[in-house]
Amino acid sequence: MVKRPYHHGDLRSALLIGAERTLREKGAAALALRELAREVGVSHAAPGRHFKDKQALLDALAVVGFERLASSLEEADNAQETLERRLVAFARTYVDFALHNAELLDVMQTRKYDPNAPEELTAAVDRIMAAFLRMIADGQDRGEVIPGDPARVSLVAVATLQGIATLVAHRSFPDAALEGLDEVVHHLVHGLAPR
Repeated sequence: MVKRPYHHGDLRSALLIGAERTLREKGAAALALRELAREVGVSHAAPGRHFKDKQALLDALAVVGFERLASSLEEADNAQETLERRLVAFARTYVDFALHNAELLDVMQTRKYDPNAPEELTAAVDRIMAAFLRMIADGQDRGEVIPGDPARVSLVAVATLQGIATLVAHRSFPDAALEGLDEVVHHLVHGLAPR
């Protein structure tokens, strides 16, 4: 029997990287703290310093996913563009994330509405929602979007993009439809336009 060390230079990061790899290759059911400890080369008890159980690990993965998605969406946004162009950039970014992170997106969507989700996860979700709210509020200020509470108005855009991303992640969306993403956004924007 090989005795494994308890300490690691950056164990939390190493465990999250390994967990994301396992998630991508085998799915959430295959995640196990003991197995990750073995892969990282530490004792089976060492991960407990960072994750009390598998759910805590899944929550941390969801936070990583939301932070990565939020950064990508913020990078894709250009406040000088029209609402339609901004939403197209968001849609493409969100769909690209879904295509390359389907399993992670499932974990993210499963945990984000859980009343027991940690505060860090709620903050990461709020960061993405804030980006949508800014975009809708900007559109309202420019007269591109109907007046009203930006949170309620943005629900249409968020639900549409999240729905498309989920369909893409589960390969339920035909590839040809992805080419029509700009058209979906066009209809969305014109549906939100003042009348």
